[in-house]
Amino acid sequence: MSDIRNVVIIGSGPAGYTAAIYAGRANLNPLVFEGFQKGGIPGGQLMTTTEVENFPGFPTGVMGPQLMSYIKEQAINCGAELIMEDVTSVDFRDRPFTIKYLSHEVQTHSVIIATGATAKRLHLPSEPKYWNRGISACAVCDGAAPIFRGVELAVVGGGDTAAEESIFLTKYGSKVHLLVRGDRMRASKIMQERVLAHPKITVHWQSIPIDVYGEEIVKGVKLRHAVTNEESDLAVGGLFYAIGHSPNTDLFAGQIELDATGYIITKGKSTSTNIAGVYACGDVQDHEYRQAITAAGTGCMAALEAERWLSAM
Repeated sequence: MSDIRNVVIIGSGPAGYTAAIYAGRANLNPLVFEGFQKGGIPGGQLMTTTEVENFPGFPTGVMGPQLMSYIKEQAINCGAELIMEDVTSVDFRDRPFTIKYLSHEVQTHSVIIATGATAKRLHLPSEPKYWNRGISACAVCDGAAPIFRGVELAVVGGGDTAAEESIFLTKYGSKVHLLVRGDRMRASKIMQERVLAHPKITVHWQSIPIDVYGEEIVKGVKLRHAVTNEESDLAVGGLFYAIGHSPNTDLFAGQIELDATGYIITKGKSTSTNIAGVYACGDVQDHEYRQAITAAGTGCMAALEAERWLSAM
């Protein structure tokens, strides 16, 4: 390793690996910290998904881990150096920047942050058994899967995301049950109206999922009423979490400008942060789209912007 790197990429997944591909092709010799525990296993959220049908170039779909394996291999072939470790601290106050990991540290002229976001889970007792076997945290990613077509589905949440995902799932499920913890939704008025008026959506107020049941795949959800504590079973073939995401930004708090929910703020249509030479891409700065292809796109943008910035130094 040279004394000072041109660019260090923190995080993997579609954003980090795509940034590595572009930075590698630009002869920037990027160093990528894939992460190990803080943001989940290297490769991002796609490592915990099954078939991906909406990533361009795979007409019959591709398994999430396989897709990440392809992109990772491409990054290596383009000249990226990968370290499967977590970054423990960053110092953006002085230049070059200092990145520490375990007992070592590296200095770099620029940094691309691609640490992603983690979907919030309910941690139901049977969740590990049925994750990706009927439980999902992304209706847009997984709703079109064969196991969800023509069966009744359930969505947990009361905000705009839950409303949007409920409406989206009506294209595939025979009926959608929206499970709301309180006696009202937090979603915007227009989204509430759309949900309540939709003939294929039934809202269950004050309903709290306490577990799922099934065989090889989910067959139903066990509910508890928030007021009476009465328990009941709801027969559905899928349960979708729409209770938000947590951006993996603890590492950067106090140095990088974050919004009220912890996402990195980028300037305009760029991936630039409030610190020159530091860029953010993927789900760590995107709380709207959260798709593999949009993450990859911003990874490309971050690498191109870093290259231009380095050329102007």
